[in-house]
Amino acid sequence: MVNQTTNHPRILIVDDDDGTREALEVILEDDYEVGSVADGRIALDKLNREDFDLVLLDLMMPGMDGIETLKRIKAYDKQIDVIMVSATDRAREATAAMTSGAYDYITKPFDAEAILTAIERALQKRSLEQEVRYLRSEVALRYDETRIIGESQPMKAVFSLINKVAGTSSNVLITGESGTGKELAARAIHNQSPRASKPFVAINCAAIPPDLIESELFGHEKGAFTGAYSRGIGKFEFANSGSVFLDEISNLKLELQAKLLRFFQERDFTRVGGHRSIKVDVRMIAATNISLKQMVQENRFREDLYFRLNVSPIDLPPLRQRQGDIPRLSNFFLNKFNRKLNQNIEGITREAMAILETHHWPGNIRELENLIERLVVLRSNESWIDVKDLPFDLLYNEDTMKTDQRFEKGLLQARRLFERQYILRALKICKYNQAKTSRLLKIHRNTLIQKMKALDIDSQSENNSNV
Repeated sequence: MVNQTTNHPRILIVDDDDGTREALEVILEDDYEVGSVADGRIALDKLNREDFDLVLLDLMMPGMDGIETLKRIKAYDKQIDVIMVSATDRAREATAAMTSGAYDYITKPFDAEAILTAIERALQKRSLEQEVRYLRSEVALRYDETRIIGESQPMKAVFSLINKVAGTSSNVLITGESGTGKELAARAIHNQSPRASKPFVAINCAAIPPDLIESELFGHEKGAFTGAYSRGIGKFEFANSGSVFLDEISNLKLELQAKLLRFFQERDFTRVGGHRSIKVDVRMIAATNISLKQMVQENRFREDLYFRLNVSPIDLPPLRQRQGDIPRLSNFFLNKFNRKLNQNIEGITREAMAILETHHWPGNIRELENLIERLVVLRSNESWIDVKDLPFDLLYNEDTMKTDQRFEKGLLQARRLFERQYILRALKICKYNQAKTSRLLKIHRNTLIQKMKALDIDSQSENNSNV
């Protein structure tokens, strides 16, 4: 339990002796918010009604003694730490207290410094435990958000390949269009491999300047180049016993391709500016959205390196070929951004989902994820995402207009959807000022009002929902 009204930790003193309670209050009042009671039952009731971070509990009390009170506190909330305080220094009581869940045991007459030190240790332990719980929840959430979603036949084939190659140490080459989830596939291979507990190091070869990529991969010694003020550890060294993911490997220059090939053959390397050979054990996973085979034919990629990488090839299908996966992915991203943006959109209507399923998705999963985030951010006043919320360029573009489904409702309905989106964008630009909007649209304000009414545009609700 965490106090919600103060930045100071809250401590509850439970002792039947008035003098002890007063002495402890004087010691603690400068650094902590202190509450005190004289009875175990009252303490339990107070803990039930208020939040405390720590309890100082007397061992010998009439009625419900300290051990029984301790047991009931722990039964109520295991996260509350309890420090036992007693005038007796007997091993049996101390053992019983620690066995029942006490964090520490202090005897009377107590030293103020000893009390403060014990409290500080207990609160630090509590803080670390809270941080660990938070990090575990973040890791669980991150794992949930980085798993591959899909039940289509092409994805089942991909999952089967991942399962087969994960248990081996062979190099893997993942191919596919941009946005198909190549890094997710690489992480899945690593997480299902014997190296799962070791580092997974991802490197985007396209994002690192060519003159720095060698240092990034292999590291450098002090003074190896201008700005190298100290030794730098490379990604391969850092990933020892784990996996290295080289994304967009087609961007590597031929010179570095040769050094990478040597690493594959010898499994060792030398830091830039160094002379000592460093041996590491890493599993190599590479990815590209460009045909390396074609690059080999054009003498832009080494054939021997291509064969080294392409031991276990996995080709990820584009989203347009994954029939049935779009609803699952859309709802997955909707739940993700509901949590992230503190929204509560219930879902996507059948009509809107039908449009998502017929879209060509040139940007694949990344494009779908970005769209869902946009729809959540710019949500309408309704609890469901509908056709009217979809961007116009998604509704009517060269690819979607090739299908007969887009013509089912006819030209009049298409014109209505276009006008609604057009007016909504103008209202947003003018911050929902109708006079400014009418001037921007070059129509009379009364005409704007009539069209808003006809197109079911509520300026006030749209404004409040930040459309």
